[in-house]
Amino acid sequence: MTVFIASLFLPKTIHFTLPGTPPRGSRSEKPQPNLRPAPPQRQPSLFQPPSITPPHTPTDEKKPSGLFTNEDGLRVHIPTTTAIGEDGVRAPADRSSPTWGGRLDQPMSRANSPPPPSLIQKARNLHQKAKEMGRAGITQPRTLDRSESHERVFAHANWKIVNADQGNGGLRNAAEAASREGKVGDCTWVGTLGMPTDALQGTQQLQDIQDKLATEHDMLSVCPSDKDFDGHYSHFCKQILWPVFHYQIPDNPKSKAYEDHSWKYYVNVNQAFADVIVKNWKRGDVVWVHDYHLLLVPGMVRKKLPEAKICFFLHVAFPSSEVFRCLAVRKQLLEGMLGANLIGFQIHEYTRHFLQTCSRLLSAEATPDGLQLEDRFVDVVNLPIGIDPVSLSQHREEDEVKRWLDTMRERYAGKKLIVARDKLDHVRGVRQKLLSYELFLNKNPEWRDKVVLIQVALSTSEKSELDATVSDIVTRVNSSWANLAYQPVVYLKQDIDYAQYLALLSVADALMITSQREGMNLTSHEYLFCQDGKISEKKHGSLILSEFTGTSSLFGGNELSVNPWDYRACADAIKKALEMGDEEKEMRWTKLYEAVTHHTGSHWFSEILARLDVVYEQQHRHDQTSVPRLSLNTLVQQYNRTERRLFILDFEGTLVSWGPVNQIIPVSPQRTLDVLNDLLLDDRNTIYVMSGRRPEELDRLFRRVPNLGLIAENGCFLRDCGSTEWTEMADADQIRSWKDSVRGILTYYIERTPGAEIEDRRCSLIFHYKSAEDYESATRQALDCASHINDACEDQRVHAIPMEGCVLVEPLDWTKSTAAQRIFSDLRDRMAPDATHTSPVDFLMVVGDGREDEKVFKWANGLGEEGLVEEVVTVSLGTRNTEATATMTQGVSGVLMALQRLGSIA
Repeated sequence: MTVFIASLFLPKTIHFTLPGTPPRGSRSEKPQPNLRPAPPQRQPSLFQPPSITPPHTPTDEKKPSGLFTNEDGLRVHIPTTTAIGEDGVRAPADRSSPTWGGRLDQPMSRANSPPPPSLIQKARNLHQKAKEMGRAGITQPRTLDRSESHERVFAHANWKIVNADQGNGGLRNAAEAASREGKVGDCTWVGTLGMPTDALQGTQQLQDIQDKLATEHDMLSVCPSDKDFDGHYSHFCKQILWPVFHYQIPDNPKSKAYEDHSWKYYVNVNQAFADVIVKNWKRGDVVWVHDYHLLLVPGMVRKKLPEAKICFFLHVAFPSSEVFRCLAVRKQLLEGMLGANLIGFQIHEYTRHFLQTCSRLLSAEATPDGLQLEDRFVDVVNLPIGIDPVSLSQHREEDEVKRWLDTMRERYAGKKLIVARDKLDHVRGVRQKLLSYELFLNKNPEWRDKVVLIQVALSTSEKSELDATVSDIVTRVNSSWANLAYQPVVYLKQDIDYAQYLALLSVADALMITSQREGMNLTSHEYLFCQDGKISEKKHGSLILSEFTGTSSLFGGNELSVNPWDYRACADAIKKALEMGDEEKEMRWTKLYEAVTHHTGSHWFSEILARLDVVYEQQHRHDQTSVPRLSLNTLVQQYNRTERRLFILDFEGTLVSWGPVNQIIPVSPQRTLDVLNDLLLDDRNTIYVMSGRRPEELDRLFRRVPNLGLIAENGCFLRDCGSTEWTEMADADQIRSWKDSVRGILTYYIERTPGAEIEDRRCSLIFHYKSAEDYESATRQALDCASHINDACEDQRVHAIPMEGCVLVEPLDWTKSTAAQRIFSDLRDRMAPDATHTSPVDFLMVVGDGREDEKVFKWANGLGEEGLVEEVVTVSLGTRNTEATATMTQGVSGVLMALQRLGSIA
C-alpha cells in the first residue's frame, strides 16, 4: 500500500548550475576559469564606461513570506545535517528566498501577472511621455526583450535535487516523524517543483528530473504551465481563498476580477494533480490531499476512481457559512472536498463550520460524525497537527544554538524578553501586538528599562500601508523610552536563521501571538517545548495567545488567552506574564507541555490514516451496492428456529406507501392490518410499529389490531402491546423550553416564505414549504432556517434536519432508537431467562426506509454482535448507504409479502 501525499510543493526542488557560474554552495576556494575573453585594458576612471554591463540591481528579497514558504508565512527550516543535495550543495536556507521564477539558478516564469496599480499608472505616464517625445522626433532606445537563450540554457545545464525551503513545513515534519517511528509504510509525494517549468517543457531535461525524483525520492512531480500556476496560486489562492478562509472578505474591485479570471487556472492545476494521482494509483493505495490549494482534487479523483480511499485535510481555518457563502464558486469547492471519504480539520470549531456550510449550501444532512449525501456518507473529524519533538531536541543541541544562547543572555542581561515571529500581514495581528505593548509601557512605567519586545516580522512581497504603520509604531515606542543602553522594541523586518530562532525561544520570558485568525500556530508548541530547561535555565515562560488561533482550543485555558482587538486586556496579559509567580508559571507550563507532547506531528499523521482505514471500511460495508438482498428462505429458517421474536417496523414508506406525515390518512391500510393480525396470532411474536405521526393518529389507524405496540413522533411516545395508554418518553419541560426558542425563528422565516406553514407537534416542529409560492426561494429560506436553528440552539439538545419539502426540528435525546432500547429493556424485565432462553428476544427484525431508521439498525446490529440476540435481521428499503444488513428492492409490497409468508407459518 502506498500513501500519496498531495501537497502544492514537493519537499525537493531543482537547482541548476549555469555555464560560467560557480556551483551554488560550493566551498572550493579554487578560482573558476573565466571563459569570456578578457576585456581590453582601460584607463582608471571614476565613471563606468557605458559599454560595461552594470551590476544586478539589488532586489527586495524579504521573501520568506512569498510563494516559497509554509502557511505560517515562515520559511521551512532545512536542518544543516539534512540540507545537503546530491553532491554536497546545501539547499537554500537563507533568509532572502526569492519569489517564484525569481531565482538566478532556476528558469524564469513566462506567466504575465497583472502588475500592481502603482506600476500600471507609472507605465501609462511613461507611455504618454514616449508619445510626446516621438512627436518631437526624439528616438527612444529599443527595449530589450528577455533573451530566449536564457531559457534554452536550462535545457542543457547541470542540475541537482536539493531540499526545498517552500511548502508546508508542519506536514513535512509530521511525515518524516511518522516514517522514522515506523508508523507509516511507503509514502509518495505529489506536488510541483516549486519553480517555473515552461522553459523545460518538451525537453529531455524535464523528463530526467521527473524520473529521478520518482525513482530515488518517491516524488511525483506535477508540472502545470507557468500561466496556470501563477493564476492558481498568486491570484485565486492568495487573493481569494486565503482572505476568505481567514475572515477577510475581499471587497475591492480587483477581487472580483481575480476570482473570475483565475478560477479556470485553479481548476487546471487541481486537474493536473488529479491526473498524476489517477495515473499512478493502484488498488489499496491511499490518497491524502492537503490544504486549500487543492480543494477540488478529492472530487476529481473520486470521479475517475470511485473505489479509491481518499482523505482531505485542511490546515488553515474554515470560516463560518456566512463568510464562505460569499465565494462565487462555493458549491464547486464544497463538492470537491466531499469527494473524500474522510475530511479533517484542526479543531472542532472548523468542523462545525464546515458541517453547517454543507447543510446550508448543499442541503446535505449533517450529523455529529459527518455528512449524509444522496449516495454515500462522508466522515468529518478534527485532529490538530503538532511538532516533531525528537527532531527539535536534536537541533537544540547544535553548537550554533548554544552560541546564540550565550550571546542573547549577555546582550539582554537583566531584561525580561517578550518574543514574537510573524508574517507582516493583517491576519497575524502585529499592529495590535505593538499597540498593546505600547499601552503596557504607558500604564506601567516601572517596567520601562526592564522589558524588551523582539518582533521578527516577515514582510510580504508588496509594500503595504500596514508595513508603514507598524514601522511608525515601533519608531514611536523607541523614541519615547529608548536610550543609549535600552531599546524597548527590537524590530527585525527579516527572517532569522533556525539556530537564532531556537535560541530566542529558549531564552524568552514570554511568547506573544495575536493572530486575528489562524488554523494552528505551531510556533507556540515549539516555544513551550524549548522552555523545558534542557539547554537553558528553566524559565517556564508564559504564553500569551490569541483566542482566534486553533491552538488556543487545545490548551484548556492554561495559556493567557487574549482578544487581539482588546488592547487593554492584551496589556494586562503582558503584565501578568511578567509578574507571574514561579509556582503558577510551572503549573501552567506543565499542562501546556503535556498537550504539546501528546499532539505531536507523528501522532497526527498516524491517527488520521488509522481513522481513514476505519471509516473507509464502514462506508464500504454500508454502501447500497455492498449490502446483500434479503433472502426470504434464510429469513424463514431464522424465524422457525427461534421462539421469542420481536418485530420493529417503520410505518410510512415501509408498511404503507403514503406521503408526508402532515397529510391526513383517509382510510385504514387493510392489507397491512391483515398481515399484522396474522403475525400476532402467534403468541411468541411481539410487534411494534414506529412512525413520525401523532399518537392519536396511530390509535385511529391501528384500532383493529389488538396487542400491537406503537412508537409515535419518532420515539417521543410509546404504547406497549395490549395497552391503550401512551407513555411520554420526552421531558415535557425541556421540550417546551426549546420550542419557545425555535418557534420564534420559524416565525421569522414563515413571514418571508409565502405559502409555507408550521406544524406544531407535541415533541417536534415542522417547517413545511412544499406548497410555497416560490419553491426555489423557499428551499433557500429553509436551508437558512435549519442553519440558524442549529447555530442558535446547539446547547438545547435539538437539531433541524432539512428534508424534502420540509425542515424537521426534533430533540436529540429521544429517537426511534431510544424507544427501541426502552422496549428491549422492558421485555428483559418481564421475560426472565429460563433453561432454553437466555435472552428476552432471540429473533429481532427491524425494517425501515428513512434516515431516522438508521440508528435503530445500528442498535439492533450491536445486539447481534454482542450475542444478546441470536438472530438479528435489519432491512432497508432506501437507496442510500445503510447500516442495515440486507436490502429489499420491491418496496412496500416486498415487505408485506415477506411478513405474510412469516404470518402463514404462524
